Amino acid sequence: MNWEDLRVFLAIARAGTLSGAARLLNIDQATVSRRLATLEAQLNVRLIERLPREARLTAIGQKILQAARDVESSTFKIERMSVISRRERTRLTISAPPVLARHFFAPNMLALTQQLPRVQLSILSDAHFVSLSRLEADLAVRLSPGVKDSDIIKKIGRMEFALYAGREYRHIEEPDKWGFIAYPERQTDFDHKRWLYETVGKRHVVCEMTDLSHQYEAACSGVGVAGLPCFIADCDARLIKLETSQPMLNLGIWIAKHPDRRNDELVAEASNMITNLLINHGLSSPTHVPSTLPGNLKRCK
Repeated sequence: MNWEDLRVFLAIARAGTLSGAARLLNIDQATVSRRLATLEAQLNVRLIERLPREARLTAIGQKILQAARDVESSTFKIERMSVISRRERTRLTISAPPVLARHFFAPNMLALTQQLPRVQLSILSDAHFVSLSRLEADLAVRLSPGVKDSDIIKKIGRMEFALYAGREYRHIEEPDKWGFIAYPERQTDFDHKRWLYETVGKRHVVCEMTDLSHQYEAACSGVGVAGLPCFIADCDARLIKLETSQPMLNLGIWIAKHPDRRNDELVAEASNMITNLLINHGLSSPTHVPSTLPGNLKRCK
């Protein structure tokens, strides 16, 4: 039995459609269909009912699903063990929310690569949680601890938010007339969106943008008020922080690794680098004490 065929079966079970499985695996739908047909022929059973808008597991498919998950779990465990044992590590993948990937990691890539000169850093800009157990990343930086008990999670920083507008915004002194830059209502609910709409209250939304970095640029244009991370907006002369008595948002910054990577020296070194970088930006948790930092780490003056 070919593991790749089983992997396609698992992807179909997760996605609910053949096209969804193709997107998960980054392959074409024809390959998904062909591998599923090969697996069903080998087992001589029908695992999936191919409906017009759904790929539904058959009764035997449901029974085989858990066994396939067990195979997947063991396969990834072997891969994690082999990664740690390699003498030469040439790549380290770090997952981060888009706002940190754009405004935290990208401006500091020179310093980070200089500290790990023989390793290619790969920063994944992910709004969702990647799976560390499936080796989608070696390390994950998150804005919430998540719910997976299997990951080792540690709070290493905090991100404070405030309200900002372009210096030329005409209603700066008139809070009742503030027009806000917000998220589309159909967008998935999350901490920043909930806080922002609570702050907006009965005031109007002047425009909607799905990405926080885009909201930041829109605020700089003077179109309206945005709730932005202070470490970004405080450094931009185009913006002014608005006075308000409303409570502001404060998000924790968490770092996560898989338990199998607890003794991984490269992951530990990267974790320390990120923690020190947070300290340099004033984003560290109160419990962290600053350590000596390279002089070329970027922070606003």
